[in-house]
Formats: sequence, C-alpha cells, structure tokens
Amino acid sequence: MSTYTEKVGTKLNNLLEKTYDAEKGFTKAAENIENTSLRSYFKNKAQERLNFGRELKEEIRSFNQDVDKGGSITGSAHRAWMDVKSLFSANDEESMLNEAIRGEKAAIEEYDDVLSETSLPMSTKSILQSQKLAINNGLSKINALEDIQ
Repeated sequence: MSTYTEKVGTKLNNLLEKTYDAEKGFTKAAENIENTSLRSYFKNKAQERLNFGRELKEEIRSFNQDVDKGGSITGSAHRAWMDVKSLFSANDEESMLNEAIRGEKAAIEEYDDVLSETSLPMSTKSILQSQKLAINNGLSKINALEDIQ
C-alpha cells in the first residue's frame, strides 16, 4: 500500500466523518424547527449528506482502504450545543440558520483542503468537486432563507 493511497484514504475518511456529523446536525436541526420551509431544507440537506457519505465510502473502498465509522466528538458537541441553543434561544430558527451557515462554510474549507491534494485521482476529484458545488449552492439557499426570517 503506497503512502499516497494512505494519505488520500485518511483525508477522505476525515471528510466522511464530518459528512456524518453534518447529516446528524441537519437531522437534529429539522427536529428542532417549526418553520415548514426550514424543516424541509434541513431534511433535504441531511439526505444530501447521507448520499455524500455513501459516495465517499465507495471511493475509499475503491482504494482498498478501511472506512471509518461514526461521527466525531466535535460533531457530537456541536449537536448538543444546538439542543441547548434551541431550548434557551428567543429565536431558534435564526440560531439554527446561523449554525448551518457556519457549518457549511467550514465544510467548504474542508473540501478545499482535500481538493488541494495534488495526487488525487480524477474519480475522487470529480466526486469532491460535485459535492462542494452542492454545498455552495445550499449555502446560497440558506443565506436566502436567513433573509426571509
């Protein structure tokens, strides 16, 4: 097994872990929001991240790498924070939107980090660029939803 494959596998597993976190976070946000449009948005984003995770797992396996399971400690803490925030915030929906925007911006940075890897195979690069574009488009939509709040 080459160092290249191990390095790419590690980066993809880290991205996969954050994808699990995002999926769980969007699901949690959907559970805590009454606004139908926002709930639908968060449910769709959770499903999108579930699909991203499946794509990433397939790509990792294609390199004969082990797939890490579960989410990160940071992600669990973030979801716990969202629970507390929803209990005590005067404007739950605004705080959820702000957290989602922050999370999406962080995800774009993570994708940029992995995409900066010069030795990425074309299949990996294509998947990551497509997923990053979807996140960017979702960020534009969530910014628009924030404006109507």
